[in-house]
Amino acid sequence: MADAEVRAATPADAPEIARIQLATWRSAYGELLPPEVLAGLDEAETAQQWTEALSDGPTTVLVAAEGDWLVGFCVAGPAPEQEAAAADGAAPADLATVALVSTVLVEPRWGRRGHGGRLLATMAQRLTEGGATRGISWIPEADSVSQAFFEHAGWVPDGTVRTLDAGGRPVRELRLSGPLDLHLHHHE
Repeated sequence: MADAEVRAATPADAPEIARIQLATWRSAYGELLPPEVLAGLDEAETAQQWTEALSDGPTTVLVAAEGDWLVGFCVAGPAPEQEAAAADGAAPADLATVALVSTVLVEPRWGRRGHGGRLLATMAQRLTEGGATRGISWIPEADSVSQAFFEHAGWVPDGTVRTLDAGGRPVRELRLSGPLDLHLHHHE
């Protein structure tokens, strides 16, 4: 494998982040999302949204690279109260130190090379340095690959679920919660 690294994303990375996001969604979520939703995703518009988020967004965005190629990204920040709330809507006692990992995506052709683990571990370290003590992430219930990835990192479903409307098709998501002192192992 060529040199692999994880670094902070810059606005110049926006077009590649958008390309990775759309390619991965089309590949990984083709069964989950309606075809018209996936077909309606515009790369230029998505890149512009990423440029804005990277220029003045409140979140941290990291990218994974292998050699000269960007291969994945991770987005996280403080968890909004509605994302971290218990099923009954009550805010958790540790709300001020809960981080939301909203995205960990690695383009499928670069998968199984440790990039996702490096992204999550690096993000967890940065979140811890910023005062976070616990992480959460919402994963489609049908996405067993992402669930297994997070469970490998010690994150487990915490019993909270939600249903989103994805172009008229309901998508049920599980909230996973876990520690930020990650001990990921790379399997060859």
